[in-house]
Amino acid sequence: MTLKNRITTLLFCTSAALFAQENPVPQDTVVKKETKLSYLDSIKATFVHDEMASCIDSMWMKELTALDIYDTMLEDIKNVNVDQPVDYELPTEVLKERLKRLDEKSPFNIEYNPGLENVIKSFLKNRKRHFERLMGIAQFYFPIFEEEMAKNNIPLEIKYLAVVESALNPLAVSRVGATGLWQFMYQTGKQYNLDITTYVDERSDLIKSSQAASQYMKNMYQIFGDWDLVLASYNSGPGNVAKAIRRSGGQQNYWNIRKNLPKETQGYVPAFLATMYIFEYHKEHGIVPNKAIANHFATDTIHIKNHITFKQLSDLLDIPVNEIQFYNPSFKRKEVPAITGERHYIRLPKDKVALFTSNEEKIYAYVKHEESLRERPFERINSRTKDTSAIAALNRDYITRTRYHKVRRGDNLTEIAEKYDVTVTDIKRWNHLRSDRAPLGRRLKIKMPEEIVVKNSKKEVAKDSTNKAIAAAPSSNEVKYEIQYKTEKVVVNKDVVKYHKVKSGDVLGEIAGKYDVTVAELRKWNKIKGNNIGIGDNIKIIKNEKVVTTVRKEIKVPVTEKMEAIAANDKAAKVERIKNTGIQDSTRSVNYYVVTKGDNLGSIAKKHNVSVEQLRSWNNIMGNNVKLGTQLIISDDAVAVVREEEVAPKKEFRTEEYTVGRGDNLGSIAKKYNTSVDQLKEWNNRTDNSIQVGEKLVVNKTEVTVAVKTKEAVAKTKTKETLYHVRKGDSLFSISKKFPGVSIADIKRWNNIKGESITPGMKLKING
Repeated sequence: MTLKNRITTLLFCTSAALFAQENPVPQDTVVKKETKLSYLDSIKATFVHDEMASCIDSMWMKELTALDIYDTMLEDIKNVNVDQPVDYELPTEVLKERLKRLDEKSPFNIEYNPGLENVIKSFLKNRKRHFERLMGIAQFYFPIFEEEMAKNNIPLEIKYLAVVESALNPLAVSRVGATGLWQFMYQTGKQYNLDITTYVDERSDLIKSSQAASQYMKNMYQIFGDWDLVLASYNSGPGNVAKAIRRSGGQQNYWNIRKNLPKETQGYVPAFLATMYIFEYHKEHGIVPNKAIANHFATDTIHIKNHITFKQLSDLLDIPVNEIQFYNPSFKRKEVPAITGERHYIRLPKDKVALFTSNEEKIYAYVKHEESLRERPFERINSRTKDTSAIAALNRDYITRTRYHKVRRGDNLTEIAEKYDVTVTDIKRWNHLRSDRAPLGRRLKIKMPEEIVVKNSKKEVAKDSTNKAIAAAPSSNEVKYEIQYKTEKVVVNKDVVKYHKVKSGDVLGEIAGKYDVTVAELRKWNKIKGNNIGIGDNIKIIKNEKVVTTVRKEIKVPVTEKMEAIAANDKAAKVERIKNTGIQDSTRSVNYYVVTKGDNLGSIAKKHNVSVEQLRSWNNIMGNNVKLGTQLIISDDAVAVVREEEVAPKKEFRTEEYTVGRGDNLGSIAKKYNTSVDQLKEWNNRTDNSIQVGEKLVVNKTEVTVAVKTKEAVAKTKTKETLYHVRKGDSLFSISKKFPGVSIADIKRWNNIKGESITPGMKLKING
């Protein structure tokens, strides 16, 4: 009996333990909140997957789209010197034997000559690593080239021409606009039915451009009957080859007419033959091709029925945008358009093709959803047109705010217009620009429409100005508005007329350089026909300068009952503020803010709808730290007294100089500093292209507007001295650019520097 009771007790305890484990969540356990999936994640969660490994990684894609080999190949062909011997271990007899075998296998006239030997040795000595990379990429492209060439009965060795032309980069563009793997010019591409539009450039399409290249070769062979001359005509055009044949007395061997061909073509065919030799005999020279991760036969094409971007495909199929672009380089804007009457296909790895076709409807649904999130044109039109009836129907008000964009190196009007959602025409009209060039260093005016929205927040209502009045509503059903007056400093460009009194020794060229205008403009403004001017003459000069004006704007803001209550009790609120802070309202107002515990410039700027840069400028602050209890200026109105005492701004020019070295010319210097030869000649008052070694040239000239203050204004302005530690590579020009409003002359004056040289470790006073 005792044993039976023990067994029963044991079973009961075991059952209790099992039931306790089934209890899913103890009472004191915190359950993690389930994260809500985005629309994209929810779509991808329903995808049907076809398991297959991806064949390209991001590092390989970066390698395939690099342009350094293309640039190097162009330089080699352009500057090749077939007469210069190269010191490389390759016996001439061995080379002769190998070239003889190549000649037996191909229809090209491959014969040994010292010039070809020099080119082959030069490539082997200097470009081994490049050829390792090219051979890895070639394993993707060459099967396609060979297929197209076989269809047109073209020698398969022509595939090596794409290595010479573009270094197997479908995105390569030459200085004259030749584009793609086979470097077709615009007119030649059109001639061979390659489509070139805003969205598509089939010169970069792998298959279509290869078809066009094969057809071109076939046509040229029918004219010349020699494959060496076909190669020469591909580079320089059939007309130049025909001229070289005539000048050579009718000879038709490339090496006999070579001296009468253009310089670049003289190195073109040797470069092709040298490339063929290295690809065929790479093992003998220890060249190991990079691993070919990409395989053309592991890809397939899909017909795209709706507009879709590469970014959307990347998000949906988990494939990098660069990889999609590698497979589809002909789509210039990284998107597939949907144009009536046209069919567009994209190439993808087969696993991604399977994923796309299995989930096509879901993919297009996601694209449609993305399109629906875009702002409709209706609202943007309302914000920019004068038709107020539609605005009234939406119960919204709009104001136009002016912003400024400082043009930096590399900017263009198209990118600036896209950034601010305006048109290039608008920017040109607002800033009185005649051309589409963005003037470096200039602050461009951008007018942005801004919608006024009713805020129902129960928190503190921010006040933007000092002069306010409430417009009474005729009935309780109508919206009540608060009229606010806000003053803004606006910089406008105006034509200012100045006069220069001619002194002894003055000439039109020097006067034009002094005022940064042209001699032609001086002649036009002063009705001068020649170059003669008399001492004492007043020369009229018209300059487009920035003028600061103060504009008072009326802003109509809808108010709630809560805001009305605050306005009614405003007087009591002022008394309470004086009690709590001890600061008079005339000082505190909306123009000042006292720093409290936990504040920083970012939070203060956000609270008062200004930028951190404005706070730093108004309060002479260099970093982000502010002391507790500090009274900060938070509005333009507080600094208006000092600014009103400023006279019209004065223009200065910051210049950067370059010392001419051996081998330099104006073209190479202009390219180095991203400018033009004409601009260099203008900055340095030159009429020809001659320069001397050791000579100093101005290579950058930036216009800076400096406000000149009266003595009273200067006395009121608080001066803050900052020490800057000079680092390696610094120059006075680069340091001045780090401190807005500081010129090279200022730094030299504050630190008693006479020349231009500074040394690392020096301490320079700034704002001294």
